[in-house]
Amino acid sequence: MSRSVVLRATPRCVRCQLTPRWCVCAGLRAIDSPLRVDVLMHFMESYRPSSTGHLIKRVMPAAGLHLYRKEQPPVREDIVQPGRELWILHPQGEPPPAGADPAKLQVVLLDGTWVQATEMAHRVGPWGRRVSLPMTGESRYWLRTQAGPGRFSTVEALLFLLDALGLRETHDALRVQFELHVYASLRARGHKDKAALYLEGSRLRKALPEVLAQLTENTR
Repeated sequence: MSRSVVLRATPRCVRCQLTPRWCVCAGLRAIDSPLRVDVLMHFMESYRPSSTGHLIKRVMPAAGLHLYRKEQPPVREDIVQPGRELWILHPQGEPPPAGADPAKLQVVLLDGTWVQATEMAHRVGPWGRRVSLPMTGESRYWLRTQAGPGRFSTVEALLFLLDALGLRETHDALRVQFELHVYASLRARGHKDKAALYLEGSRLRKALPEVLAQLTENTR
């Protein structure tokens, strides 16, 4: 039996997509933001439980999630919100203008591999302003190997944007949900030592101690 068949047969929580033993729904906290957030997800990414695009939609209920297929490209009117300036995050964009009001902005996040994101950016680029953020440091998305230095997951790109816009409370709440997702996914994969190392640099012990205690209890 192939590994892909085994993975498809693994029971998973319909919400967080983790196995029941490592379900993190008890720690889910809904996050509001004046910034309108939409994720344009390549259809190949939609099958991956580790996707941070799915995570954004789970913890930010007001966010939009749209699947991208080359043979059925997205329609501008289905995504772009009236009355807001549209930003499309992409490394080949321009610096964000200073003093932008989050309540008057909409951001589209491109969720997929570098090649997939470039294809999607080419398709939706004319819809708005292509924006690039100065993203430094090391990625905390330990579930996949990043393609190179300065590359981050979709949710981390959103975190950089929230910080740049001064939405610190939203940023901190999303950061906790992101790190919970990564930690539990590492444990679900059997990477106990790596997960413990991840926890050392995380805010989870302080932010969600009861959830971590419950996850630990589930392993006994």
